[in-house]
Amino acid sequence: MQPIFCLRCRREIETGKKSVAVYMFAQTVGVKPRQKSAAQRICFCPQCAVSLAMGLAPEGALNLAAWDMIRDLVSAEPSLNEAAWESLRGVVGLLGSGEDEGDTASQARFRKAG
Repeated sequence: MQPIFCLRCRREIETGKKSVAVYMFAQTVGVKPRQKSAAQRICFCPQCAVSLAMGLAPEGALNLAAWDMIRDLVSAEPSLNEAAWESLRGVVGLLGSGEDEGDTASQARFRKAG
């Protein structure tokens, strides 16, 4: 099985982990014989899905359609937001608190220009 990566941040999404998948395919309408393309799956990690949904609308018709679908998912149910926060808590746990570094604002020295 091929690994799945978030389209936005390129992080690997392990099988069975929480994510948002957007499936796209093309199909002719009103044309005989009807033709249908293979489906393509685009995946987003929960953090990127929530971030995309809360941001400005992208340019381009296909991007806008996908953005609308992701916004609908994010706003319909809190579970996707909760999944994003779960992942962020893990990342924050890896970062230092910054308390031992002192007050950087008081340590910074600025010289008046002019």
